[in-house]
Amino acid sequence: MKASDWIARFLADRGIDVVFELIGGMTTHLVDSIYRHGRSRLVTMHHEQAAALAACGWAQVTGRPGVALATSGPGAVNLLTGVATAYFDSIPAVFLTGQVNSGEISAGSSMRQLGFQETDVVSMAAPVTKGARQAASAGEIPDLLCWAFDLSASGRPGPVLLDLPMNFQRGEVNENVDCGAAPKTAVNGQALADFVGALGEALERAERPLLLVGNGVARSGTAKLLSELVRLWEIPAVWSLMGKGLLEDCGDLASGMIGTYGNRWANRALVESDLLLVLGSRLDIRQTGVDTEALQRGRAIFQVDIDRGELGGRVRPTKGLVADLADAVPALASLRPRPRPAWRERLRRLRELWPDTDEYDLPSGLHPNRLMARIGAASAKAAGFVTDVGAHQMWAAQSLPVEGRRFLSSGGMGAMGYALPAAIGATLAAGAPFVVLAGDGGFQCNIQELQTVVRNGLPLKIVIVDNRSLGMVRQFQEAYFEGRLPGTVWGYDAPDFEGLGRAYGIPSRTVREEGELDEALSWLWSEPDKAALLVASIPPEAPTWPKMAFGRGLDRMDPPRDEPREVL
Repeated sequence: MKASDWIARFLADRGIDVVFELIGGMTTHLVDSIYRHGRSRLVTMHHEQAAALAACGWAQVTGRPGVALATSGPGAVNLLTGVATAYFDSIPAVFLTGQVNSGEISAGSSMRQLGFQETDVVSMAAPVTKGARQAASAGEIPDLLCWAFDLSASGRPGPVLLDLPMNFQRGEVNENVDCGAAPKTAVNGQALADFVGALGEALERAERPLLLVGNGVARSGTAKLLSELVRLWEIPAVWSLMGKGLLEDCGDLASGMIGTYGNRWANRALVESDLLLVLGSRLDIRQTGVDTEALQRGRAIFQVDIDRGELGGRVRPTKGLVADLADAVPALASLRPRPRPAWRERLRRLRELWPDTDEYDLPSGLHPNRLMARIGAASAKAAGFVTDVGAHQMWAAQSLPVEGRRFLSSGGMGAMGYALPAAIGATLAAGAPFVVLAGDGGFQCNIQELQTVVRNGLPLKIVIVDNRSLGMVRQFQEAYFEGRLPGTVWGYDAPDFEGLGRAYGIPSRTVREEGELDEALSWLWSEPDKAALLVASIPPEAPTWPKMAFGRGLDRMDPPRDEPREVL
């Protein structure tokens, strides 16, 4: 059987019903086989980076490895931002790159390049993949595909890259290769029992316990179980950026996002807690600040993560457990800690008295945090939301109501240009519209994929938050560089997005004042099964607040605000 035909059959058998690609000479066999096989839909993108990010969005919704193809040389290199995004955000993905014929590879010689567009993408991708290999023969391709898919989805998920020389793609393979079932990492029963026992004892002593929910909850498929656990325990829970939207029907126990741009009351909750249970979340600098000693002082920290490297990497847990949350969360349900009504009430009052939509005032125009609240309320028909990277990302993380729906964002890599292609993948996976939230800067990084939206008839609802600058970095320049703004304001500009949307054939309009917003959002959703683009013009001076200044504690955010006397 021709190797590329076997790959097409394998992908469909593994439930990969969409493959993202931008064709090149070295992927023609792969693309032709997938097309002829007909069980996986080929979605042609307009940049390989976008193809990789679309595969990420598809994988985040389905839980299965997303797949993207790219040709050798510039095509393969263009994939790497998406590959790294999958690596840092623990997204299962398999990237297939075409390579020149094996006889045209210069490896082992003193030549810089032998074949046209020959590039050693395996070496480039190795640091940001779980595995990267080049096929050494046609015959080993089936085993390599089985290895790649099993590795990508096992343990802590992530990307795998396979580089396939063109002559091997058209070579013959054994069509009866049986991959078998991927092995599942067995839970250490005694370690789990010890962890649950120690946590139970600590919960009995604690007066201000708190849960921290991270991306691992999404990857393990335990969001509903964890929501039930929060309701059962009646213990408040905060989340990381990547944990947003995972808790459902938890009321005031769902206590907001922590971190550099976290909700003010959620950061206060973390600082005041005397027990912290961390479930599938990295304790990185953006979450905890730089002073890890302060975080550890006077607080019991229990942490569960599937990746041993995340335990004690920055913060030493009192008790750590290496385990899949799919095993750990059900075991935690055996505990019955006593309610702490005073602690719960304190956090509820702080949230009431420090609303995220009133951190600052603007003399006129759209207030971005209030904009996010209104978008969420108007988007009941959305399967979820995808943000790009920048100031709008933090406004959405602080104020967008998404309970029970997907919230996708580029967390670790922080890749501008993520939102539009990731939303394409997510919408194809869900069969329902996602809302794209993008800044004017990030949107221009993959703006060409508007044509992919139109060609495939995708019902994306696109909101461009246009502050006519690269606002997050501009705010940093204003604070530390005496107001000099090269690159963010000086020398930066953006097109007429409304006119551009119409040029692509997408109904588009602009809103500038809060009084116009309800009607504009009603227009955005007037045809739920069709794409629409809304430009929300934001005053350039709108800040990303609250924000923890570098070197300060999580409870010392700008602008400073005194705690109301009534909750002291």
